Amino acid sequence: MAAHLSDPQDVGIHARHVSTVSTIDSEMNDESGNPIWKNRVESWKDKKNNKKKKGAKNNKTEQAPAEIPPEQQMEDKQEALMQQPLSEIVPMSRNKLTPYRAVIIMRLVILGLFFHYRITNPVDSAFGLWLTSVICEIWFAFSWVLDQFPKWSPINRVTYLDTLSARFERPGEPCELAPVDFFVSTVDPLKEPPLITANTVLSILALDYPVEKVSCYVSDDGAAMLSFESLAETAEFARKWVPFCKKYSIEPRAPEFYFSQKIDYLKDKVQPSFVKERRAMKRDYEEYKIRVNAMVARAQKTPEEGWTMQDGTPWPGNNTRDHPGMIQVFLGNTGARDTDGNELPRLVYVSREKRPGYQHHKKAGAENALVRVSAVLTNAPYILNLDCDHYVNNSKAVREAMCFLMDPQVGRDVCYVQFPQRFDGIDKSDRYANRNVVFFDVNMKGLDGIQGPVYVGTGCVFNRQALYGYGPPSMPTLTKSSSSSSSCSCCPTKKKKAELDATEVYKDAKREELNAAIFNLHEIDNYDEYERSMLMSQRSFEKTFGLSSVFIESTLMENGGVPESVNSSALIKEAIHVISCSYEEKTEWGKEIGWIYGSVTEDILTGFKMQCRGWRSIYCMPLRPAFKGSAPINLSDRLHQVLRWALGSVEIFLSRHCPLWYGFGGGRLKWLQRLAYINTIVYPFTSLPLIAYCLIPAICLLTGKFIIPTLSNLASVLFLGLFMSIILTAVLELRWSGVGIEDLWRNEQFWVIGGVSAHLFAVFQGFLKMLAGIDTNFTVTAKAAEDAEFGELYMVKWTTVLIPPTTLLIVNIVGVVAGFSDALNKGYEAWGPLFGKVFFAFWVILHLYPFLKGLMGRQNRTPTIVVLWSVLLASVFSLVWVKINPFVNKVDPMEIAGTCSSIDC
Repeated sequence: MAAHLSDPQDVGIHARHVSTVSTIDSEMNDESGNPIWKNRVESWKDKKNNKKKKGAKNNKTEQAPAEIPPEQQMEDKQEALMQQPLSEIVPMSRNKLTPYRAVIIMRLVILGLFFHYRITNPVDSAFGLWLTSVICEIWFAFSWVLDQFPKWSPINRVTYLDTLSARFERPGEPCELAPVDFFVSTVDPLKEPPLITANTVLSILALDYPVEKVSCYVSDDGAAMLSFESLAETAEFARKWVPFCKKYSIEPRAPEFYFSQKIDYLKDKVQPSFVKERRAMKRDYEEYKIRVNAMVARAQKTPEEGWTMQDGTPWPGNNTRDHPGMIQVFLGNTGARDTDGNELPRLVYVSREKRPGYQHHKKAGAENALVRVSAVLTNAPYILNLDCDHYVNNSKAVREAMCFLMDPQVGRDVCYVQFPQRFDGIDKSDRYANRNVVFFDVNMKGLDGIQGPVYVGTGCVFNRQALYGYGPPSMPTLTKSSSSSSSCSCCPTKKKKAELDATEVYKDAKREELNAAIFNLHEIDNYDEYERSMLMSQRSFEKTFGLSSVFIESTLMENGGVPESVNSSALIKEAIHVISCSYEEKTEWGKEIGWIYGSVTEDILTGFKMQCRGWRSIYCMPLRPAFKGSAPINLSDRLHQVLRWALGSVEIFLSRHCPLWYGFGGGRLKWLQRLAYINTIVYPFTSLPLIAYCLIPAICLLTGKFIIPTLSNLASVLFLGLFMSIILTAVLELRWSGVGIEDLWRNEQFWVIGGVSAHLFAVFQGFLKMLAGIDTNFTVTAKAAEDAEFGELYMVKWTTVLIPPTTLLIVNIVGVVAGFSDALNKGYEAWGPLFGKVFFAFWVILHLYPFLKGLMGRQNRTPTIVVLWSVLLASVFSLVWVKINPFVNKVDPMEIAGTCSSIDC
C-alpha cells in the first residue's frame, strides 16, 4: 500500500481502500505529499488525542470509542454493502425435500415390483391387449424417470438490488452497470398488431436502468412499411411516456396494460400533480392509438404500385422476399430527447436483406442478424431478447439479471439468465394449461439446481461471448485427446474443435491489446511454437464470423463497447453489410455460433449447445414477474402452438444435435441435465403409446376382456402402493414448489390432450419433413367468436388435429354404455369386472374433458357438454331402471304355474 501511495497517479485508484490502513502505517507514509491523505491522518490523530484525554480525565483503563463522522459512516456502510453478495442460493428445506426424494425412490422400487408382476402374469385370453398395455406402461415409466430425476435438487435464488447499486452506481462516479442490447422480433404486422409491438418497445425504453446503457433493436423480418411507420410514431410518443414513467415510478411501463389495470392507481402516489398528468398522458396515448390504428386500416389493402414513403420514393420492402437491408436509428445519443430534455435510449429499426435463392432461417436468422448489427453499433456485453408480444412488467428486471451476470464469482460461467414466462388474458380456470405453471415453477427450479434452466425463446439475458461459441473462462481447454475422441463431441470434428480452442486462447491473449494489430500473430511473444501454430489467422476468423473486420474485433471485447479504431461514420455502412443475405455463407453462423439452425424450436438447441461447452444458466424468479405476454386461449390455436413445439423436438431428435449422442466429448454436460434435454426431445413420441393406452379401456368394455388377470392379495397391494406413490409424489411436489393442485390437474389433462393430438401429428410430420423432405401444413378454418370477455376461448377452429381426441372420446363413451348394457344382461356377477374397465374409461374421459368443452363451444351461454353428459347418464340410468322395474310387483313363479293349471282351456 505504501508503494502504491507513493505514486500520486495512483491516489484516485486506492482512495476507497485508505480506511483499512492503521494509524501507525499512516504516520509512516505522511511524507507522501497527498493533501487528502494528510487531512485524513490529522483527523485520526486528533481523535486519538481526544481519546487519551478523555480516558485520563475519567481514570478509565479502556479508551472510550471515538465518534465517527457521518462521511466516514457513509463510506463504511458503502464498503460493507460492496462486500455483500449480489445473489444467494436458497436451498429447499430438508423437511420438504427429504420426504420427496424418499417417495421417488419408493415409487421406483414399486414400479420394479409392479412390472415384475405384470410381465410374469400374462392374460392368455387377451394376450394382444396385455402385451400392448405392458409396452405402453414401460414407456410411461421411462418418461417419468426422464421427467422426475432432473427435479432431484430444486433451488430458489434471491437477489440484492441495493448491493448492486452500491457496487456499480456510486455517487459522484460514472455508472459501471453493464450495457444491455434488447432484441424485439416481429414478422407480419397484420398478425402481430403494431400496438402490441409498440407496447413492448415502450416498456423497454422506460426501464429503470441507466439510459446510456440501453439500446433497443427491432427486427422487422417482413420489411413492412406499417412496422416502420408505427415505430416512428412510437419513438415520438416515447418522448412523453418515458419521463412520465420515471417521474412517478409506475408499473408496468407498457401503456396499454398500465391504463387497463383494475386497481387503485393512486396507491403509494403522493405528488398532487400525478392525477392531472396521468389524465393528460392517457389522452395522449389514446390519440397515439388512433394514429397507429389508422395506419393499420390503410395497410389492409396494398396499392398496386406498392407503398411509397413521405418523400415520394418507393418503399424498399415492397417485395418482402427480395429487398435490401434497412437500418434506421430513431433515438439515441444524437436523436431526439424527451420532453424534459433528457437523453433517451437508443432505438434502432432493422430489416435484414432478403434475396431469392438464399436460406433465411426464420426467427433464428433474424436474431443472428441483430447480434451482428448490435455488435457493430453498440456491442453491449449482454443481450436480452423478447418476443414482440412480451412486454417488460418489472422495470427492475434487468437489474435482477445483472445481480448474477455482473457477480465476479457467479457470472463468469453464466451463459444466460432465464426468466419465467407469465401471461395476461387467460381465463381463470386456465382450461388448456396456457400458463405452464408446472413447467416454469417446478421443472425449471429443478434444472437450476443442476446446470441451469433450458432457454425458452424469450425473456432471456445472454452473455454475448457465449453466443459467439466461446467456452466459459473458468473451464479448462479440452485436451487434444478429448477434442479428437469422436464425432459425438461438442464440436463434431477435430479441425473445428482445434479452431474453437485456438479462438479461446487467442481471445484471452489479445483482449488486453485491442488497439494493437490484433491479427498480427508474430507480435505474440508469450506462446511457444506449438501454441502459436494453434492460433487462428485472420482468414480463420473470417471463416468463423464472416467478412467484417469491425465485427471480428468486437467479438474479442469481453466487456463490450465499440472499438476505438473504427471510424464512427462507417458504422452504419458496416451494419448494412453484416445483415446482407450472403454474409453467413461458408461461416459458422447457425452451426456453432449465434442462434443454432436446424429446428423450429431454435431456443432449446441454442441453449443446449452452450451448456455442452461448459456454460451454466441461471433461473431468476423475482416477486413481480419480469415479463408478461399473450397466449392463445382457444383450443385449436393452443394445439397448433404445441404442435410447433413438438415438431421442433422431433427435428432435434432426428438431427446430429440429438442429446442422446451429441456433446459427450469433454464431459461438460452433467448427466441429469442431459436427461432433461433427452426428455425435451422424446416427449412427442409418448403420443403413440398414449393413444394405444387410451383405446384399451373402450376395447375391453366392448369385447368383455381385460388386461389384468384376477387380482391376488399381493397384486392388490402393488396396485394400491403404486397409486399411493403417484399421489404422494404429486402432493410433496406441490409442497416444495408452491404450485396449486388445480394447476397440476390442468397440466395433467393437457398432457393427455396434447399427447393424443398435436404430439402425434408432430411425430409424423417430423419424419416426413426430415426423411422425405415433405413439409405438411395443417389448415385452420375459424368460426366467429362472441363479443365477450374471453370470447376467443369459445371459438372453434376445425382442423385435422382435433380428429384423434374426438375419436377417443366417442369410442370410450360408447364403451361405457356398452359395458353397462352387458353387465345388466349378465347379472350381478358381471359388475365386479366392469368396475375396473369403467374406471380406466372414465380416466380417459376426465382427462379429455377440457377438450370436449372446447369442442362443443358455447351456445346460448349454456355449454353443450351438459347435454352430452345428460344423454350419457340418461342412457345408463334408463338401462338400470328397466332392469330393476321398481313399480312392477314381484310374483312368485310357482303361484303363476298353479293358477295356469287350474284353468280349463
